[in-house]
Amino acid sequence: MIRKLWPHARKYSPYILMGVLCSAAEAVFELLIPLVMSDIVDIGIANGDLNFILKKGLLMVVMAMVSLCFGVGAAALSSIAGQGFGANLRQAEYARIQTFAFSNIEKFSTASLVTRLTSDVNTMQLTLMMGMRLLVRAPVMLVSALILSVRISLQLSNVFLVALPLLLVMVVAILTRVGPMFRSLQEKTDALNLVVQENLTGIRVVKSFVREEHEEQKFSRRNLDLKTTSEKAFGTVVINMPIMMLIIYGTMIAVMWFGGKMVFAGTLETGKLMTYFTYITQIMMSLMMVSMMFMMMTRSVACARRIVEVLEERPAINNAQAKTDRDQKGNAVPAAVKDGSVDFDHVFFKYDKESPEWILRDIDIHIPSGATVGILGGTGSGKTSLVSLIPRLYEATEGTVRVGGRPVSDYTMEHLREEVSVVLQKNTLFSGTIRENLLWGNPNATEEQLWDACRAACADEFLERMPDGLDTDLGQGGVNVSGGQKQRLCIARAILKQPKVLILDDSTSAVDTATDAKIRSAFSNELKHTTKFIIAQRVTSIQEADLILVMDGGAVVAQGNHAQLMETSDIYREVYESQQKGVSIGG
Repeated sequence: MIRKLWPHARKYSPYILMGVLCSAAEAVFELLIPLVMSDIVDIGIANGDLNFILKKGLLMVVMAMVSLCFGVGAAALSSIAGQGFGANLRQAEYARIQTFAFSNIEKFSTASLVTRLTSDVNTMQLTLMMGMRLLVRAPVMLVSALILSVRISLQLSNVFLVALPLLLVMVVAILTRVGPMFRSLQEKTDALNLVVQENLTGIRVVKSFVREEHEEQKFSRRNLDLKTTSEKAFGTVVINMPIMMLIIYGTMIAVMWFGGKMVFAGTLETGKLMTYFTYITQIMMSLMMVSMMFMMMTRSVACARRIVEVLEERPAINNAQAKTDRDQKGNAVPAAVKDGSVDFDHVFFKYDKESPEWILRDIDIHIPSGATVGILGGTGSGKTSLVSLIPRLYEATEGTVRVGGRPVSDYTMEHLREEVSVVLQKNTLFSGTIRENLLWGNPNATEEQLWDACRAACADEFLERMPDGLDTDLGQGGVNVSGGQKQRLCIARAILKQPKVLILDDSTSAVDTATDAKIRSAFSNELKHTTKFIIAQRVTSIQEADLILVMDGGAVVAQGNHAQLMETSDIYREVYESQQKGVSIGG
């Protein structure tokens, strides 16, 4: 874990080194103070030498102040290193997630990725901060105090032969038991975060179906699971404290017993025994700090594994096969999408390669640049899966998808997706103003271009009624606009991009038929050379398309224009007639 995570802490290695040295120096000065105190008792007080007592007392004060300065320095340096390491780790993890394909994200789940970015990283940075101090200070104090104790009395130090093995056995037993508990603890945290995320994202659905009580019960179950697991894990950890204190006090009683006899016999001075008590306390406290750090590190290892899983996850879709072209100067540049032609060459697709069922079966269609393609089919027929292969949101399992005459894998994902604009079924707007959301389509768009795109998407109708117009704040996810308004804003954002291929995945379902017709008319004017894929449930939305695909069971069962399909496709004709009948009844 250290080797894998060290690159993210390397930038702060000078702070770590200086912090370690400060922690070691702090411990050394603390250990020297009891020796000075011993001289005060055995020499100054024994001889009644006030000057000696004052000199040594002043020396103790100076040593304490120096130790304090080193301690403050160690705390400051460990904070800088720990926070910096945490920030770098979060940045690296977040950047890695941005490279993930949908299948990678589905593997981890959104809630788990949030926990790994926050709670797990916080644990790691706390471990570094504490480790820089305790894992340096405790061993230095332990070894130094042991050496000084043995120098004071080798005979009295035999008590450690009993105490140290007992402590070691206890710590190993607890660590062995608590490791799996901490891994389970993080998984329970993921499960709780998932409930919170789903509830807050779908709060309107929860309230509209009056499911607050159900959601509270679901949260309560996950919360109870987390509480129970935490109690088991931390309950096991805290057993460490009373057992350690028992061993520490037992050791001190043994030192009192044997040391007192040695003082009475005159083989050990009183001041030396007092110093020995100080050292034995420091030895035992150092052991306790080390054991507690091992407990913390056990949890950190569980968190580190989860973080490394994300950092080492290979994106299911990458630029490994991307080709290059030559510019006018002969320099190699990423392959560019020349036009909006789209070809599906005997394409098969399934989300899970182990699954026996195909989502798409033998799709073989060829669409010229600038054409308008309508796609009609029932739920689960593969419409969204089909268009998702064009911008490589998913990879075809078999066969080849071409855009601009080249396989989509020839392009870098950045260049391909710059030329393929998608308005998904679930329209997503981000917190901020309408202007900020529209500029996703073209960061350099002028005011005139923004309003032209809004007029093409019929979004100007409601924008002109808003007091702040394009500068209206949308709130989180566009909560203060209707579903139809949100759809139109997403379409305007896509138009601003001026792509070579535009995909509308049932993205006019929340607007009325008149507005739908206006938007389609605007496409003809604003995006003449753009290839347009329109997935729709209403036949009227696609009946003027150059090519209409009828899908069923993951296959294209019929294709042609409206007139041809009315003659050759029973499915298309039945859908059209049922919708026309519905319009007549509604009229």
